[in-house]
Amino acid sequence: MTALPAAAADPLAPLPAARVSAPTTPAPASVRLGSIDAYRGLVMFLLLAEQFRTASVAKALPDSSFWRFLATQQEHVTWTGAVLHDMIQPSFSFLVGVALPFSIGNRRARGQSPEATTGHAFLRALILVLLGIFLRSTGHSQTNFTFEDTLTQIGLGYGFLYLIALRSVRVQWIALVVILVGYWLAFARWPLPGEDFDWVHAGVTPDFAGNASGFAAHWNKNTNLAWAFDRWFLNLFPREKPFLFNQGGYATLSFIPTLGTMILGLLAGEVIRSPRRDSEKMGWLLMAAVVCVGLGWLLGATGVCPVVKRVWTPSWVLFSGGWCFFATALFYRIIDLSGYRRWAFPLIVIGMNSIAIYVMDHLFPSFIRDAWRTHVGANTFKVFGPAYEQFLLGTCVVVTLWLILYAMYRKKIFLRI
Repeated sequence: MTALPAAAADPLAPLPAARVSAPTTPAPASVRLGSIDAYRGLVMFLLLAEQFRTASVAKALPDSSFWRFLATQQEHVTWTGAVLHDMIQPSFSFLVGVALPFSIGNRRARGQSPEATTGHAFLRALILVLLGIFLRSTGHSQTNFTFEDTLTQIGLGYGFLYLIALRSVRVQWIALVVILVGYWLAFARWPLPGEDFDWVHAGVTPDFAGNASGFAAHWNKNTNLAWAFDRWFLNLFPREKPFLFNQGGYATLSFIPTLGTMILGLLAGEVIRSPRRDSEKMGWLLMAAVVCVGLGWLLGATGVCPVVKRVWTPSWVLFSGGWCFFATALFYRIIDLSGYRRWAFPLIVIGMNSIAIYVMDHLFPSFIRDAWRTHVGANTFKVFGPAYEQFLLGTCVVVTLWLILYAMYRKKIFLRI
């Protein structure tokens, strides 16, 4: 960790740009966009919220619709569709794209050569992949080479995103269409399981609740193109045992449509950074939200392409991307255009150190839980009854991590890549 000025750029941390009061000039690269920090902070808070373990409360209080609802929103859907928890990764990826135009502009303003900027972008991509593998390897007897993690997915696509960002907006749109249509065609042409298919190797049964029939079956769990690719690709690396399937159905190739999500964010970032009037920016973002959500839903409803986050179907890119457009517009309107910023301070503290909190969330929670039990007493967390013990412990974990981030914020210490 290093102490850096607040204007430093990073795709997963602070965004070095903000709106300008004059609607006829581009946003300066040295000013911050508080809305993006706040949105990123909300995303990371939703990730931290796993520590509340609302599922344990809901299990202990089966008659409570309130806790049952919270628990549902903190667990990924079985296969198709989405809840709030499913929006964490696409929002994270989308914001990488939003930040990139400002990052490039900031480096150019500082006089950095194109070669240095390109080298930094690809080094950043490599570090993200390696960091993702490192975090996924904790608790294993050897390196766990897996590439479906959020950081590895972003890292695999980031170099391509950077090259696309250097091109015109027209080329960026073309790249998005090629990615979505090409990925859809690749899955659609992959053969469905035959009568002799060994379902044991897929880790799923034919009657799995998430499986679709007909044409939509091309995107079923662990019988699709991405699963077949990982059966070959992941076994090229040393493993504790041969790879057969991912229990959740996640796949390496999802980085390709994830790149599509990042391109949507890139387009949003270009609009926000443009000299358009504030009302025009808001109109563009809201229209993009409506069109993307509507088109993604329609593709899923008609069976052309089911909305599945775990294999990041093209319809998921559009559906989730639409909600990201809406969230971006909402935060931008409230914080940057209307100036209501104070309420978002707790989120901004998190959003300005998103890499740090991502790493801490993977490494520290168990230690912090044990420390609270040891120094406060395990029975203290049963003060409202055993049902709330894990929730209270989780609250202490989240507050502790936020205080660490706040101390880093006060000292201007930000973990950068």
